[in-house]
Amino acid sequence: MSIKPNAREAIVDTASRLFFTQGYHATGLNQIIKDSESPKGSLYYYFPHGKEELALTCINRTSEIVAQKLRYHVENSADIVEAMKDFILGMAKDAVESSFKGVVPFSFWLAVETSCISEELRTACQAVFKDWQDVVRQSLLKAGEEPEVAADKASVVISLFEGALLQALTYRDEQPLLAAARLIPVLLG
Repeated sequence: MSIKPNAREAIVDTASRLFFTQGYHATGLNQIIKDSESPKGSLYYYFPHGKEELALTCINRTSEIVAQKLRYHVENSADIVEAMKDFILGMAKDAVESSFKGVVPFSFWLAVETSCISEELRTACQAVFKDWQDVVRQSLLKAGEEPEVAADKASVVISLFEGALLQALTYRDEQPLLAAARLIPVLLG
């Protein structure tokens, strides 16, 4: 079988986009193959366990993209307040520049829809939120915050970000993200 060198990435990109725009259940493997312009055999070559394995790959990739952005801002900002404001403002900019189509709120397309149908997907989604919260929590701990308070604040900040992103995409307006960025000092200060 001849597989295009970029077939795996094309499949993952297409699946991520379709899961976001149509939902997990409404997205079929045949549509992913067709829209990615990949040979049918390549999907099963890279993802022998099918749609769930592909969804796990999409979850992990989305998680790492966001975690990298979070870590970048934490490592390059004076403090966690500035880091989170810059991170959220960056996501607002990305949303506007993509006409609200290139930014995916993680919870919208996988965490809610798939966590009730598959324990493996639910566990993967749980790990995503934990990873993102850990980036914020570790920064708060380094700043001297008590462990329990740091964990609570990290959870609320990630919830605020996800909710604001979901609203921004729904309204096709950056204002919910801008409002979230403005309130970060209140939550973390």
